[in-house]
Amino acid sequence: RSWTRPRKVIRARLEQGVSEPQLLALLMGACLLMFVAQTPALSRAAFLDPSVPLEARMAGALMATLFLVPLFAYALAAISHLVARAMGGKGQGISARLALFWAMLAVSPAMLFQGLLAGFVGPSTGLTIVGGLVGLGFLTMWITMLMEVER
Repeated sequence: RSWTRPRKVIRARLEQGVSEPQLLALLMGACLLMFVAQTPALSRAAFLDPSVPLEARMAGALMATLFLVPLFAYALAAISHLVARAMGGKGQGISARLALFWAMLAVSPAMLFQGLLAGFVGPSTGLTIVGGLVGLGFLTMWITMLMEVER
């Protein structure tokens, strides 16, 4: 439902109540799925260029997605909340974090598909198109949800 009715979904999530531990769990779940989505492409790259073993590639991806992405996501949520405030938004920081983290989690099935495509097909026009659609879907969901929580 997040793809078709993001405003309704985020409003329902807010009405249920949100806590920081729940937000962290959402974010870490999204980051874990992002890591899993990268594994087919990492495997392909290790097969094509064995000079860097798969384990090293996976360790780097794990470090980035489970440690660096959460820091970046919290910073991005704070910045987006401040921008929304400057434009007349009335939401809270926790609701801006919910909008971003929920959008990240909601787009993860599409990211998994993109990862499979990257692993099986490799760099191609199709992968570029799917990546663009995934990015566009994420941005659309996130901005729509952010606008809803900042009303």
